[in-house]
Amino acid sequence: MSTVERWLAGAATVSSGAIAGVLFAVALAVLPALFAMPPAQYVYSHQLIGKRWDPTMPVLVLGSTALDVVLAFLVPGRAWLFGAGAGALAAVSVVSHFCNVPLNRAVKRLDPEAIPAHWADPRPLWRRWHLLRTGIAVLAAGLNAAAIS
Repeated sequence: MSTVERWLAGAATVSSGAIAGVLFAVALAVLPALFAMPPAQYVYSHQLIGKRWDPTMPVLVLGSTALDVVLAFLVPGRAWLFGAGAGALAAVSVVSHFCNVPLNRAVKRLDPEAIPAHWADPRPLWRRWHLLRTGIAVLAAGLNAAAIS
């Protein structure tokens, strides 16, 4: 690999590792805390966490995906690893956008002080989708790490 390709590959590996790490930390520590909260506190906390999370993660995931796509073309000998990493990160984005984000939007619309009596708690479903995307993100980070070794 050329110097530029090494820098790009390093950036792809670090960014995919950061994505996997953040998602893993949410699964390990944040979700259990959110599950322990009563509904009003959960809604407030979810809304607060989303203020920083929602604008940042799509940029990080899509940026890392783009790096992998570029590297799949620049580094033919490792194209399948970078290509698979891009595919895995694209899958993280798809799960996020079509599964977790709609649930997030529903929680954002709630008033924490006025949770409807018929409210369907989204936490179990949100966790299932989150664990899926976390596993895929860990796979993407592993593929990128393998590509630079």
